[in-house]
Amino acid sequence: MGIFSTDNPWVFIFGLLGNISSFVVFLAPLPTFIRVCKKKSTEGFQSIPYVVSLFSAMLWIYYAFVKPGAFLLITINSFGCVVETVYIAVYIAYAPKQARMSTLRILLLLNFGGFCSILLLSHFLAKGSNRVQLLGWICVAFATSVFAAPLSIMRQVIRTKSVEFMPFYLSFLLTLSAIMWLFYGIFLKDMYIAIPNVLGFVFGLLQMILYAIYRNYKTVIEEVRLPEHSIDVTKLSTVMNSEIQEMSSEPEVHDHKIIGMSYMLQNEHDQREKTLEFPNPIQLLGKCEA
Repeated sequence: MGIFSTDNPWVFIFGLLGNISSFVVFLAPLPTFIRVCKKKSTEGFQSIPYVVSLFSAMLWIYYAFVKPGAFLLITINSFGCVVETVYIAVYIAYAPKQARMSTLRILLLLNFGGFCSILLLSHFLAKGSNRVQLLGWICVAFATSVFAAPLSIMRQVIRTKSVEFMPFYLSFLLTLSAIMWLFYGIFLKDMYIAIPNVLGFVFGLLQMILYAIYRNYKTVIEEVRLPEHSIDVTKLSTVMNSEIQEMSSEPEVHDHKIIGMSYMLQNEHDQREKTLEFPNPIQLLGKCEA
């Protein structure tokens, strides 16, 4: 029980709450990978967010081993390493050859080469408190860049006035996680944990504000598009009726036209479902378990 002992009980409370919220965030992509396993296809989504999340978890575990009293960082990031490794393994198993090779190269350069370089440099170039400071600033720099990644999706929401690519539940969980780890860092008196989560809280709050502003625009867009679909169906019906009269002379041409139109409509519907079901990978980059 000595590993949990602390002079301030709020450190343990917020560390535990941070573990719980980050646990849920780590499991957020699970439906995506269940779909991948069922369809045996990655359907074009990227592996970079999961590779980056694995590297981030590895960094925070190393920092927690060097920093006294940060055991709760080890627990959640160890879980994160396992989960992200499973995600990446599933991706590699079902991804096309080019995407698979690209993922393996990034893993080799970032997660192996990058982490080993940091490990060796911090071990030989810094001792004691200097090592903690060096690792702390490395974690701050990387976590800050990760938290800044969702800026692109926020720009997309403002430009398109649609929140379909920014699920509210994910923004809320990321904000909640940032708050828990922010207070954990404050009560632990560790600025390296607190600083990046200030940025995480601000960006998470901005995402939820954008969601509140633009959440009704999706309905408006769909209502505007409804007449277009009605006109298309009417045109399709008119074309079908006119061509039915000529079926006896050109049956094969008629069938090909109808099949082609049906395929286009079905393909558009499938693409719409695929876009809505997959969580945005850029937004997933905004998680930081520290």
